[in-house]
Amino acid sequence: MEPQKKLINSVDGCVDEALYGLVRASGGLCLFKGHRVVLRSDLDNLRGKVALLSGGGSGHEPAHGGYIGAGMLSAAVVGGVFASPPPTSILAAILSLHQAGASGVLLIVKNYTGDRLNFGLAAEQARNQGVTVDMVTVAEDCAFDQPSKAGRRGLCGTIFIHKLAGALAEEGCSLDQIVSKVTEVLKGIGTLGVSLSPCSVPGCLPSFDLPPGDMELGLGIHGEPGIKRSKVISADEVVKTMLDHMTNPHSQSHLSLKSGDSVVLCVNNLGALSCLEMGVVTKAAILCLESRGVLVTRVMSGPFMTSLEMAGVSLTLMRVDPEILRLFDAKTSAPAWPNLSSVCVTGRSYITDPPVMSTWPQDSTHSEGLLSLVMRKALDKICSVLLEKQEELNSLDRTAGDGDCGNTHAQAARAIQAWLQGHVVPSCPGQLLLVLAGLVQEKMGGSSGALYSLFLTAAAGHVTEGRSDAVAWAKALHAGTQAMRRYGGADPGDRTMLDALCPAVNELMKLTTAPPGGHMAVLHAAVQEAASGAEATRHLTARAGRASYIATDRVTLPDPGAVAVAAILRAIVEVLEEEK
Repeated sequence: MEPQKKLINSVDGCVDEALYGLVRASGGLCLFKGHRVVLRSDLDNLRGKVALLSGGGSGHEPAHGGYIGAGMLSAAVVGGVFASPPPTSILAAILSLHQAGASGVLLIVKNYTGDRLNFGLAAEQARNQGVTVDMVTVAEDCAFDQPSKAGRRGLCGTIFIHKLAGALAEEGCSLDQIVSKVTEVLKGIGTLGVSLSPCSVPGCLPSFDLPPGDMELGLGIHGEPGIKRSKVISADEVVKTMLDHMTNPHSQSHLSLKSGDSVVLCVNNLGALSCLEMGVVTKAAILCLESRGVLVTRVMSGPFMTSLEMAGVSLTLMRVDPEILRLFDAKTSAPAWPNLSSVCVTGRSYITDPPVMSTWPQDSTHSEGLLSLVMRKALDKICSVLLEKQEELNSLDRTAGDGDCGNTHAQAARAIQAWLQGHVVPSCPGQLLLVLAGLVQEKMGGSSGALYSLFLTAAAGHVTEGRSDAVAWAKALHAGTQAMRRYGGADPGDRTMLDALCPAVNELMKLTTAPPGGHMAVLHAAVQEAASGAEATRHLTARAGRASYIATDRVTLPDPGAVAVAAILRAIVEVLEEEK
C-alpha cells in the first residue's frame, strides 16, 4: 500500500508551511520565531484581562489557530501532526501573554495524556516564575460506556469552551470566575463522531482499515478507531444512532438531555465530508433533536475540529441557558468562528410562499377565431411528423450526443397532442406560442426544451390577433432565433439547430417586401433553405452543444436538432399549402 497522496511540499515542512499560510492570510495573527506559536497581533489589548491559551497537535485545522482573536483565544501552541506541542513552546507562549500585561493565563487543554503532561509542566514552570495560571481540561467525548482511567477524550466541544471563556475574558472576568463558569458548562457538553473512512498522517499509511460500505462509530480525532463498526446506513439513521448513544443514561459518559432542554448544536466535518452531505446531516440532527422536545437554539455546521481528511462527522451538543447563549453570541474576530445568526433555530418560521406565477395564459382568455383551425392543423401535423421521426433523430444523436434527441422531441409532441385534446386553440397566435412555450419548458426537458421555449417566448410578443400577417410572423421568427443565439451561445456554422433555422428565417424576412402573391414561393424557399442547412451540418465541426465535446472525425451525419427544425418547417408549409 502507498501512503495517501497529499498536496504538500514535504512531510517534514507541512506543519510549518500551513501555519505560515494561516498567519499570512490573517491580519490579526502573528507567529513566534523559532516556535510553533500563533498569537494575536494586538497583544497590548490583553492588558488587565485574562489571556486564553490552547493548542494541541496539527491536523485538526482550523483548530486551534483559527480561533485566535478578540473574544476567543489569545494564542495557540501547535505540535506536529496529531502530536502534543513541546513544553518549551507552551511556556514561551504563557510568558509572552504574561509580559503583555494579562492578569492571568487560562490553559484550555483537550484530555489526552500528552497534552495534559506538556501543558501541565509548562503551567508549573510558569507558576514558579510568578505567573497566575490555571488549566481547564475538556473531556466531553460520549463514545465509551465505561471510560478507562484515561477518561473521556477532548473533541470538538473544546471550541465552545474557547468561545465562552473568550467572551468572559473580554468582559473582564477574573481567572477564577472564568474557570468556575466553564467548569459548570462542561458538564452539559457531549460529542460523538462517526466516520466512513480513516485518515492518514502525511507520509504514513491510513490510521486504520475501514472496508468500503462500513462505518466506525465513536472514533477520536487522531485517526484512532471507535467503539463499534457497522454497515453504512442512511444519514437519518446514523444521526439517530449517534444521538441515542450520546444521551443513553446507562452509559457513564452520556450527556443528560430531556424534553424542554435548550442546546447549541455543532455539526463538525471531520475533514472530507462534502458540503452537500453536511447539509443532509445538519437537517437530520435538527429534526431528530426537535422530535425529542429539545429546543435547538443555534447550529454551527462546517469543519471546526477536523481529523485531516477523514470522511466523517461529529455532533456536539451543549446545554444552554440565556446567559450561556449571550456569551456564545458575543462577537469575536477569530477567523474560523462562523458568522452565526442569533435567532433561535427551533420555532422560527423558515418557509415562505413563492410569488404567484402565471407561466402561460389561462384558458379563460382563450377564444377560437379564424386562425384557430389552421394553427390546430399545423400543430397536429408537426406532432405526427416528430413522432414518426423519433428513431431517426435518436440514431443521429447517438453519433454525437446522448442519443435521446428523438425522445425529447416525441415527449414535446405527445404533450402538445394531449393539450390539444382538452383545449381550444386561441385565435391569438401569440397566446398559442406562450402556451407551447410553457408546455415544452415543462414537458420536453433538456437544453432543446429550454431553446424551443426561449424561441417561442421571444416570438410570441410579435404576433397578436390584430397583427398576424406574413410580415409579423417573419419578425416573430427572427426575434425567436435571436433569443436562441443570445442565450444559447451558438451561431450558424456551429453545427446546431440554428444551421437549419437561421437560413430559413433569413429567407422568411423577404416576406417583409414580397407582394401578397409571392408569399408561398418565399415559404417554399425557406423550407428548402432549412433542409439544405440541416444537410450541410454533416461537414461542420460542432462548436456548441454536447456534440462539441466529441472527436470531430466521428461525426459524419447531419445534426439531429437541425433535421428536426427542417421537418417542423416543412410540416407547417405543407398545411398552409393545403389550406390555400
